[in-house]
Amino acid sequence: MSETQVVTRFAPSPTGYLHIGGARTALFNWLYARGRGGRFLLRIEDTDRARSTPEATQAILRGLDWLGLDHDGEVISQFDRAPRHAEVAHELLASGKAYKCFATQDEIEAAREAARAEGRSTLYQSPWRDADPATHPDAPFVIRLRTPQDGETVIEDRVQGRVVIRNDQLDDMVLLRSDGTPVYMLAVVVDDFDMGVTHVIRGDDHLNNAARQMGIYTAMGWPLPVYAHIPLIHGPDGKKLSKRHGALGADEYQKMGYPAAGMRNYLARLGWSHGDDEFFTDAQAQEWFDLDGIGKSPARFDLKKLENLCGQHIAVADDAALLQEFRDYLAATGAPDLTEAQQDGMARAMYCLKERAKTFPELAEKAHFILAESPPEPDGKAAAQLDTVSRGILAALTPHLQDASWERENLEAVLNRFAEDQGTKFGKLAGPLRAALAGRMVTPSVFDMMLVLGREQSLARLTRAAAANGG
Repeated sequence: MSETQVVTRFAPSPTGYLHIGGARTALFNWLYARGRGGRFLLRIEDTDRARSTPEATQAILRGLDWLGLDHDGEVISQFDRAPRHAEVAHELLASGKAYKCFATQDEIEAAREAARAEGRSTLYQSPWRDADPATHPDAPFVIRLRTPQDGETVIEDRVQGRVVIRNDQLDDMVLLRSDGTPVYMLAVVVDDFDMGVTHVIRGDDHLNNAARQMGIYTAMGWPLPVYAHIPLIHGPDGKKLSKRHGALGADEYQKMGYPAAGMRNYLARLGWSHGDDEFFTDAQAQEWFDLDGIGKSPARFDLKKLENLCGQHIAVADDAALLQEFRDYLAATGAPDLTEAQQDGMARAMYCLKERAKTFPELAEKAHFILAESPPEPDGKAAAQLDTVSRGILAALTPHLQDASWERENLEAVLNRFAEDQGTKFGKLAGPLRAALAGRMVTPSVFDMMLVLGREQSLARLTRAAAANGG
């Protein structure tokens, strides 16, 4: 691997689903790596054994899979690497960059209480930092990092700018607990270094962690990664995104019928911009995405904008790929798969189904004339169109279509001529025709439906509607 190759990572904790903020973090890392011929790695931070579950890990993997965010190499388990994390802590201890601290929890709490009472900083300063090893008791100890006590730690962040933290504001962080298990902060640094991560792109709630993690890099003599701490996502009301705003798992958005390409496009625009471009392809996003385009302010999640972009992506999607994603949506919601006849009908109709459909439920509604039992049972609005007069008109129309050439131009001519003979305009016929052919009023054009259904099926539906008992 060349030294200059970009390596990013997404490192979720498997304590729940892949939430929308995590999905955007993964997307930013994926775009940055893919646009530069780099590697995008996945690490599951499963050190919290009480809260980590295999089910949550699977939910995260499913969410990434749905979003099309493919990763390179094996999925890394942080928990499995605990021996390596401990090895680094002992290396720091051996080099004098860390020390053994024998203070008990009670002693630490008492020291903090005293500091509070005297109005001093409650940052714990261990009396064992400079203790002679000869005075060390035979007792449990933690390993603490020896943090510089003066000077500053400077984070040159690609999003937040220059962030300066005084070293006297940082305590000597615990690296290894008294039971020998590594802490999360150590594990993150060791994993990032061992995985060759060059760019750490994550939420700005980790900004303070960066200062402490940099202490480990410096003590080990390792090169620092490039940091980019991205703002969190807020709801439309400007408050931190929560479930009431629609902060659901990524798989819930799949079940709601949003296409993955639209979701990627929308998430990329949440907090990042490229001029005034709103709609773009994956190839454009990978080419354009840069850390300089990320804003410092929290982005606002807006379902209307998401739907609008999804509609644009459905409209330009490859028909076969869109049909496959529609079937994946059905599977995700637990609905039965399409029959071969339904697949064939949808494949032939996709050109007219995808116009103005923003989600897969809307696409399904437009495809009702294909997906429903034949002939379709009209719903309330459609049934209202099939009154006695309309049924009489349909009965009169059917013979004109019997021998008509089944091509769009010809069908348009036959129906327009028939409407003229009836002393009306075609627009007046459209409602009853939609009701008869689809049993619905939100449909593709009458001509598109007739072409997709074919002569035999179209005539059968018109004949049945004409003969049905009027309301």
